[in-house]
Amino acid sequence: MSRMLAANICLIAAGSLSISTFTWAGDAHGSVHIEPLVNDTITALMEEHRIPGMAVALSVNGRQHYFNYGIADQEADVPVTADTLFELGSVSKVFTAALAAYFDASGDLSLSDPASHYLPALEESAFDDISLLELGTYTAGGLPLQFPDNVKNETDMLSYYRQWEPDFPPGSHRLYSNPSIGLLGYLTAQRLGQPFEALMKNHLFSPLDLDHSFFQVPHQQQANYAFGYSKEDEPIRVNPGVLDAEAYGMKSTAADVLTFVDAHMHGSAPDDTLREALEITRRGYFNMGGMAQGLGWERYAYPVSIEQLRAGNSLEMVLEANAAERLQPPLPASQNIWFNKTGSTNGFGAYLAFIPSQQLGIVMLANRNYPNQARIAAAHHILTVLAEAP
Repeated sequence: MSRMLAANICLIAAGSLSISTFTWAGDAHGSVHIEPLVNDTITALMEEHRIPGMAVALSVNGRQHYFNYGIADQEADVPVTADTLFELGSVSKVFTAALAAYFDASGDLSLSDPASHYLPALEESAFDDISLLELGTYTAGGLPLQFPDNVKNETDMLSYYRQWEPDFPPGSHRLYSNPSIGLLGYLTAQRLGQPFEALMKNHLFSPLDLDHSFFQVPHQQQANYAFGYSKEDEPIRVNPGVLDAEAYGMKSTAADVLTFVDAHMHGSAPDDTLREALEITRRGYFNMGGMAQGLGWERYAYPVSIEQLRAGNSLEMVLEANAAERLQPPLPASQNIWFNKTGSTNGFGAYLAFIPSQQLGIVMLANRNYPNQARIAAAHHILTVLAEAP
């Protein structure tokens, strides 16, 4: 681990479940002891949903706590450690959003520009009237959750976009979509004339010291790359796909993802442009009732009930087009907000949430795709207990 570890390290055996718990100095928040709160919540979650391994990272008043549970590779009996890499799935989208916002803040592009402005192949298509911001907020007019099966390469992708016709006026409905925010990442790279992965490394990963975040896991890190597990307990990893890096392709450690969360909560990015970019992503651009859509992030006024979070992360919200109210001006990147993002691949499930006003954040990475509602309930319980501690 790259940060100095304080003197609280314990190894616990709970039945067949191996738990490695790493925390920084100071284990109590008010009258609540963090370690038993997290252990009790996460071990119950893992047992209920047959999750082989999890890494949980918690930020509490500027201090970081890391908890590692179970197995990263069942066949080789490799435990989850601080170095274990998990697939982030759609959590990747908040990084893509931050990269696009970085170049908006630097003046290299404008999120209000039409998408076709950045790619001649999209001129005289529906994307003449769809902005980069609408791509990043899933409000382009009904781009689907996934590409059709016949879209297998970049040529197919561009042909698909040219022929696509929106079902709704841009900005009127939100439909969660990989091709939508994926195109935002693609156009950002086109604008800068560099590969998306290189831009991400140079402008996000390196400045924030995210040294264990990858799109293609390098050879020297393969031993740390967890296997995901299907419903049938078969080992599985994500397959390459069109715009996979931009929409769902990151692999990372819980510590790196928490560093990204802390940069949002504490304004600790190393330069003004990156700090502004992260703020841009946290603004509220469209309202869907109890949830406001940021750029990548989803926002809820805090305090937020578990029922509100469940509704905002429901299958209806993910799979159906929902009427959206454009917010002009956008809601500010307020402190008294619950920000969250889920992410899944066939073998992995991730969730992150943070509340700047409470100085609380959590990252939960698992090598099984288990229900979003269960992730949300566990995180809400942990953060609520900590926030309400006297």
